[in-house]
Amino acid sequence: MTPEDSRYAKSHEYINVEGEVGTIGITEYAQKELGDVVFVELPQVGTQLEAGDELGSIESVKAVSELFAPVGGEVIEVNERLAEKPELVNTDPYGDGWMVRIKVADPSEVDELLMTAEEYDEYVETESH
Repeated sequence: MTPEDSRYAKSHEYINVEGEVGTIGITEYAQKELGDVVFVELPQVGTQLEAGDELGSIESVKAVSELFAPVGGEVIEVNERLAEKPELVNTDPYGDGWMVRIKVADPSEVDELLMTAEEYDEYVETESH
């Protein structure tokens, strides 16, 4: 089930914004496509990102994929637990498997650039056929 309280990018990242802080990770669909995640490379706290910038990479048993910032902002926290337990991305992508938190630079980007849960589900549906 795609959480309704988040927004989604076509590159399969989500962002859940509370106030001016956005929590970013990859979607359930993305983690399934990747398979077992074995390593996650994340940016340092203080990194400035523009929407669409590469923010790290994720390595699974199948492939290495780049991660992209769904919106612009400054990285204020990274999920250190993923260094020891990258599999959290598979088991709980919308919870303990989150990747970074950013201070969102322009909140209007969230609505302008990203899909709702319903739109994302439709996008995945068409992409997987």
